[in-house]
Amino acid sequence: MTTQLTTTNHATDVVGLTYVYPVISRRLGGLSIGVNFNINNACNWRCIYCQVPDLKLGAAPKLDAELLEVELRFFLNDVLQGDFYERFSVDKEKRVIKDIAIAGNGEPTSLKEFAVAIELIGRIATEMGVFPKSQFVLITNGSLVHQAKVEEGLKVLNSYGGEVWFKFDSANYEGRSSINNTAQSYQASFQNLKLASQLCKTKIQTCLVNYNQQGFLQQEHDAYLGFLRQLQAEFVNVQDIMLYTLARPSLQPEAGHLVALDLEVLNAFAHEIKEMGFNVSVN
Repeated sequence: MTTQLTTTNHATDVVGLTYVYPVISRRLGGLSIGVNFNINNACNWRCIYCQVPDLKLGAAPKLDAELLEVELRFFLNDVLQGDFYERFSVDKEKRVIKDIAIAGNGEPTSLKEFAVAIELIGRIATEMGVFPKSQFVLITNGSLVHQAKVEEGLKVLNSYGGEVWFKFDSANYEGRSSINNTAQSYQASFQNLKLASQLCKTKIQTCLVNYNQQGFLQQEHDAYLGFLRQLQAEFVNVQDIMLYTLARPSLQPEAGHLVALDLEVLNAFAHEIKEMGFNVSVN
């Protein structure tokens, strides 16, 4: 029985490959080709809204570059020349490759061979005619941007016209600790965001949730706007903010305490951010 791909099915094993998986993106309205380096379900953060099963603390394992190349060529050929869309019952209006997104089941920049992998994906997608028509996206918590291997990878990403989607859910210690389970300071994250924006086009991706029925805390609201004011004061080249809330159930222990943030609250916050001069999307 063939699985139907929908915007709620983000399983990384849906086509039986190790590194490559398809997603019908609700944000983009088409096919997003995911690349998962963290095949061991390991991450250096533990966001309480994360949908990765059996998430553990750690880094991506050693890359099998040959397997990644084989899988990516196979899958792109299946989409471009084969009957992929028919087999997975993809709606006709969504039968277009919107992007290749490096995301998956953990922090992708923890991969030791990160720059090598970026170059491999960029080269193959360009050779097969996917780039530059489709986007090349890295989704990251940004915690490792300061590392030399990540800086090099972002330069390569930029050379293929790619962009960074930098996770920034909270601008204060309490929020970062409770939502992301990270000890990395706000200022360290801010400096990494600043560095990422100097190396490659960068957008901010922020998930806002209703945790323990507290709604959107005023301290979170105020700290986030303060963060945006600091971006402007330091002339950081980031103009796009992507706000979203829960779309699928969390698989973390806190799942029972989480619900989606009210859309009216999300839209009102987006309006405030737009008033500051940023481009804002809400999902």
